[in-house]
Amino acid sequence: MVKIIDGKALAALENEKTAHRVEKLKQKGIVPGLAVILAGEDPASLVYVRNKQRKAEKLGIYSIQKNFPATVAQATLLQTIEALNDDPKVHGILVQEPLPKHLNGQALVAAIDPQKDVDGFHPLNVGKLYNHLPGNYPVACTPRGIITMLDSLNFNYVGAKVAIVGRSILVGRPMQALLINRDATVTMIGRQTPDPAAIIKDADLAIVATGKANFLTASMVKPGAVVIDVGINRTPEGKLVGDVNFEQVKAVASAITPVPGGVGPMTIASLMSQTVDLAEWSLENAKG
Repeated sequence: MVKIIDGKALAALENEKTAHRVEKLKQKGIVPGLAVILAGEDPASLVYVRNKQRKAEKLGIYSIQKNFPATVAQATLLQTIEALNDDPKVHGILVQEPLPKHLNGQALVAAIDPQKDVDGFHPLNVGKLYNHLPGNYPVACTPRGIITMLDSLNFNYVGAKVAIVGRSILVGRPMQALLINRDATVTMIGRQTPDPAAIIKDADLAIVATGKANFLTASMVKPGAVVIDVGINRTPEGKLVGDVNFEQVKAVASAITPVPGGVGPMTIASLMSQTVDLAEWSLENAKG
């Protein structure tokens, strides 16, 4: 019997822990703070940012939004980031993607104080992750949430064959590092990878983030494999589906995430948890 990995339930548990940690920090006079920078009016981004803000407020996290028109200048956003870097009430800063095409997202992320990089995308934090350095630093929230989901299965990383479909810095690359750091054997699949189906078919764990609806079918999956679906797509009929053909693949996999209700809730829960991490680490740094 396949296990449906309930992202909503796991996120609820994570949020409960986060709320408790927030209360402990408040007793010490610190309110974790999260700042979100939004440029333009991408409909999905507006919904996502609104959900982040509601969740933050529900958990007792101080939340602010910096909204700008799609025509905003790069210099304006850099000045905003600099001000947030200097604001002691803000512990985590993120720039919401996608950005208008004239903006340089990499430069904006690089301008964030690495100790306030709640998305884990700053080059310094990415480098620490890939070098498996000890110490406290943030990691990308979606991969962090996926690790929480795999841990809930008591997944055995050591020696496991993993196929990651999609090489983005948002998901695929930090996911690769997190898994390699746990002694898994990871193969990355991109647009030019020959015969991706054969690679996936050999994997004990498949993580799919392609942006292609129903890309992964049952014939591509090793019987008993764990399948994590990061995609979210809307069909012409208006239905939300993932990158995995859920109805097909659940007949083959040992565990699978649904869409919606899988990776999505865990990403936001991880963002909230990491905001509190940054607040706790700032307190430790102040003492040190």
